[in-house]
Amino acid sequence: MTTTRIHLPRSRKTTVHSYSHVIPFVIQREGEEAAPDNLRLTPTGGGRYRLRYADEDPRDRDLRGVLWARCGFGPIDDQEQPTGRPQWRMMHPLRQRGCMQMLRCQICAGPARTPLGWIFLAGPGTVDPNHEPVLTNQPPVCPEHLRTAAELCPHLTIEPVVFLARSAPLYGVNGVAYGVRDGNVQVAERPAGPVPYGHPLVPTVLASRMVRRIGAFRLLSLAELFTELERAA
Repeated sequence: MTTTRIHLPRSRKTTVHSYSHVIPFVIQREGEEAAPDNLRLTPTGGGRYRLRYADEDPRDRDLRGVLWARCGFGPIDDQEQPTGRPQWRMMHPLRQRGCMQMLRCQICAGPARTPLGWIFLAGPGTVDPNHEPVLTNQPPVCPEHLRTAAELCPHLTIEPVVFLARSAPLYGVNGVAYGVRDGNVQVAERPAGPVPYGHPLVPTVLASRMVRRIGAFRLLSLAELFTELERAA
């Protein structure tokens, strides 16, 4: 079992025969457990610290240098998809990071960009479109898997909130911050929301979700979105 590899399929499957046979790429599978953390805090001066692994690998950090929680990877099938019993209410932190970082579909890990922008789905009350900034830790969805996502994802309903975004810049991460207590590295703070990149807390955060800001968006129903996608095709 490896701990740091983020494997995204080279291409996506193009046919979905039944929702019951589709498991979103980002869902954690049975046997994919948290790996030993070996966390350390290194002083950087002025009473500040930087969180690291004792055996750190460059892949343990994202593009902005934030340290990520380690999680095992199970075997993949001949379609380059994860296998094993799905843990439906858990997203694999590194597959989530890979999809968010590359703006890939959370269902199939294929490219999610459309001629109209990126499609982000949200459940009732999970994302407030009237509160700036509008943030999400749910990777986008490709047009092919919109219905699949609405049917399968625990945080969604059959008629989810649909954001059609022209931009979705990286914002920050969800995670916990560490500190030193009684000589041991322990969780010191659990931020209620995302920690923005560049925030003073970031050097001591262990991330579990990547967050993007949904920018220049329109709110649509699924029916309206399908109509617009057909017109743009």
